[in-house]
Amino acid sequence: LVADALGMEAVLIHPFSGLLSAYGIGLSSVFASRQQGLLQPLAEESRAAIETLIAALRSEVVAELGEQGIAEEALSTRPVLHVRYDGTDTALPVNFEHGSIFRARSDFEAAHRAQFGFVYDVKPIVVETVAVEGMEAAREVRAETSAPNGAAGVEPKPSESRRIYTEGRWHEAGVYRRGNLKPSNTVAGPALIIEPNQTIVVEPGWRAEITSLNHVVIRRTERKARAAALGTEADPVMLEVFNNLFMSIAEQMGVTLQNTAYSVNIKERLDFSCAVFDRHGALVANAPHMPVHLGSMDRSVETVIRLNSGDIHPGDVFALNAPYNGGTHLPDITVVTPVFDDAQSEILFWAASRGHHADVGGTAPGSMTPLATTVDEEGVLFDNFRIVDRGRFREKELETLLTDHPYPARNP
Repeated sequence: LVADALGMEAVLIHPFSGLLSAYGIGLSSVFASRQQGLLQPLAEESRAAIETLIAALRSEVVAELGEQGIAEEALSTRPVLHVRYDGTDTALPVNFEHGSIFRARSDFEAAHRAQFGFVYDVKPIVVETVAVEGMEAAREVRAETSAPNGAAGVEPKPSESRRIYTEGRWHEAGVYRRGNLKPSNTVAGPALIIEPNQTIVVEPGWRAEITSLNHVVIRRTERKARAAALGTEADPVMLEVFNNLFMSIAEQMGVTLQNTAYSVNIKERLDFSCAVFDRHGALVANAPHMPVHLGSMDRSVETVIRLNSGDIHPGDVFALNAPYNGGTHLPDITVVTPVFDDAQSEILFWAASRGHHADVGGTAPGSMTPLATTVDEEGVLFDNFRIVDRGRFREKELETLLTDHPYPARNP
């Protein structure tokens, strides 16, 4: 049934699939790694230091694996650079087997864009740590073939019959003992194949085959009926299904935000909220985050749509905290991102997240003074600020916004 849901046509079952973790550990390669801090720019002038450190670490890895009986010619090593932008604390691993500084920089920028959604134009890139990983060369793994004890090419008879319930009704299923099956035997579903460590269920419309390596391959023999498309009539069951589907997207947005954040307010206090909106800015679903954030977030999305109509491009991201346009207090900054179709020509929906920042200026640290008489005394106002322009993070413009203010941010 899982294979049906995934649209699969064949399933391979290893003889030890019921013990796969233990079996895999037993067959896994011996592994060793060493790493050491460097803190030098990712540039050609640092190549000598990088290569010298790689050579030293490789010698240590080879020595450790040698102590475990693995000859140097029987192992492979891989140098890895842990790279980050200067001034940040998230280092990303970059393969350095090719030995190219230019390629390492390109790979890092691609990884940074994939995780954070943008790259810096001018911020220096630093090699934080150099690592070398070593393992014995991969071995070909083949399962043992059981001794033949049946006629090849013949579908054996079941040892007994049992009723099973599947696809909404009862079926009579033949029961087969795994030890009585040999390579080239087939078993048509519905059937049960009993093994010492597991039981294989062969659904109706599927056929199991025993391969020469004693694996079981289950193949579809009947074409799966196409599922009917959903209509537009109200259906409480499907409404709940899609509600949970969209909510899970917002929840995963929150997980990503927490994992990639620098701020303790977001990473540890979890003072943030995420939601998904349709192309017009109406709320589709939100994660169960902070209720005070979610009540007015749709107004912030609608403001971005209204003020930037005709000037929204793939890779654009907008920020605002203005209380006049859906904001709460000024430390809660909302980031609004359009999501385009595959052709990058039409906005399908919007994703938005709102997080509490430690300080955005104002007359008091924390930007929450009860003595403010104007919004400027509370802090810096973000009102439809394009923080990322077509994939380029506008760091200088953001710093100007945070500092060019009567009461600027204390640590921009």
